[in-house]
Amino acid sequence: MALRRSPYLVSLALAAIGMTALAPAALADTRFTPGAAGLGDSYFPELGNGGYDVGHYGLDTAYDPATDVLTGTAVISARATQNLSRFNLDLYKMNVRSVRVDGKPARYTRTGERELVITPPKGLRKNRHFTVTVRYDGVPETLRGPIVFGLPYGWVPTPDGASVSSEPNGASTWFPANDHPQDKALFTIRTTVPENLKAIANGHLVGQWSRGGTATFVWREDRPMAPYLATNSIGRFDVSTTTTGKGIPQLDAVDPDVAAHPDAVATPRHTTRATDELADYFGRYPFTTTGSIVENNGVPPLNTGYALETQSRPIYHRPRAEGVVVHEIGHQWFGNSVSTHRWKDIWLNEGWARWIEWYWTERHGGATAQESFQLTYDNPPAVPPDRPPFWELVVADPTRDQMFHGAVYSRGGLTLQALRQKIGDERFLRLARTWVHQNRYGTATTEEFISLAERVSGQDLDAFFKVWLYTPSKPTSW
Repeated sequence: MALRRSPYLVSLALAAIGMTALAPAALADTRFTPGAAGLGDSYFPELGNGGYDVGHYGLDTAYDPATDVLTGTAVISARATQNLSRFNLDLYKMNVRSVRVDGKPARYTRTGERELVITPPKGLRKNRHFTVTVRYDGVPETLRGPIVFGLPYGWVPTPDGASVSSEPNGASTWFPANDHPQDKALFTIRTTVPENLKAIANGHLVGQWSRGGTATFVWREDRPMAPYLATNSIGRFDVSTTTTGKGIPQLDAVDPDVAAHPDAVATPRHTTRATDELADYFGRYPFTTTGSIVENNGVPPLNTGYALETQSRPIYHRPRAEGVVVHEIGHQWFGNSVSTHRWKDIWLNEGWARWIEWYWTERHGGATAQESFQLTYDNPPAVPPDRPPFWELVVADPTRDQMFHGAVYSRGGLTLQALRQKIGDERFLRLARTWVHQNRYGTATTEEFISLAERVSGQDLDAFFKVWLYTPSKPTSW
C-alpha cells in the first residue's frame, strides 16, 4: 500500500514555486488514459488492475445459505497512480446493480468473466484520492481447476454456510477487488447472516448485533492484506477468545461437529505457542491478532481438506495436527506480511513454511532440519501421475498449474536448509529476520531474496541457487 501524499502540502509546494496560477490551464491540458486491465503477472496476466492503489476495502455483505445468494456493497478507497479516464475492478460473474465514484453515478461495463470496467463522470488526476462504491449480488461461483488439484476454492457453499479460501485468484468470487498481492489494503468486513450462524473474518471483531432474525458481525484488519488472504467464513461456530503470552489477542472458531476432535481441541494451544515462539525466531508477530477457523469440510461432497494462511486467522478445512498449524502461522511472516510480487515466486511462501515445520521439530526435540532435509532428499514426496516428477519441476517458475506442486513446498524447504548449511546458522537466521523486516507489509521476488542472501552471507550464491531453484534435476553438488 503506497504512502499517501497530503494535498495540503502539495498545494503549499505549488504556491512556493509560483505555479498555482497555472493550475487551471494545466488541468485543461491534462491527458487522461485508461488503467491497465491487468498487472501483467505471467501466470494471471489479467489479474489485478493498473492505474490506482487501494487503501481500504469496506465490504458490507449479507448471505442466505438457503438460496446461496450473496448481496454486497463494496466501498473502495483508492489513490490514482496516473491520470485515469477509466479503471477496472475484478469481480467474477456477479450481478452489478450500480457503481458510484465519489458519490456520483459512473458508467460501467463487463468484459469477460472477471473485468468490471468503470468510467467516472470525469477523469481522476494522478495522486487524487477517490472512492468507488459497487452494489452487487448473485450466487458466487466456486472455482475449480488444475491449480489447486481440482479442489473447490474461492467462495465455497457448505451445508450450513460458506467457506472462503481464495488463493490464488478467488477473492473476486465474492467482492470487487484489485485482486493481486501487489495491491494490499486495509479491510473492514461486515456480514449479516441468519441468527443461528456466525461470520468469521480477519482481524478484530469490532461489532456484533442481532435484529429481525439475523446476526451481523463486523471485522477489521488493521494491517495491509492481499485480497486473496481475506476470508468471510460462515457457519455454526463455537468461538473462544484469549491472549498469547506476548499479549496478542487470539480468537478461535471451530465447527461444533468436529469440536471434540483432539486436533481441533489442540488448535488454539498450538496457535498461541506458534505465534509467540516464531516471533522469537523471525521478529515480532506482524499482525495485531491471531487465531484459527476449524471447519468440517474434509468429507464429501466438499472434501477440500486443505488449510490456508488467511491473514491473522488461518482456515483449517478439517482438524489438523500441530505441524500444519505451525506451517500456517509461519506464513503470517512469509507469505502474508512479505508476499510474492509475482505468483511464480510462490516458493518464497511455501518453501519457508515447510522449512519452518522442520525447524520447529528440531527446536522441540525431534528430528533436526538437516535430518528432515536428508529424508526428503532421499525419498521425496510421491507425486500424482498427472503431475511432473518431483525433481523435474523448476521451483522458481513452476508454471501456473503446478504452483502448488509438492516440489514447490519440499524442494523450496530443501533449498533453504541447504542454504543454512552453506552460510551457517547465524547468517541464515539473520537473513530470515532481515527479509521479513525490510519487506514488511510489502512484496518481494526471488531475485531480491538471492541478492539479500549474498549480502548477508558475503558469498556469491548464483551457482547455488541455479542448482536448487532453476535446474530441473536432482542436485548432486552445491
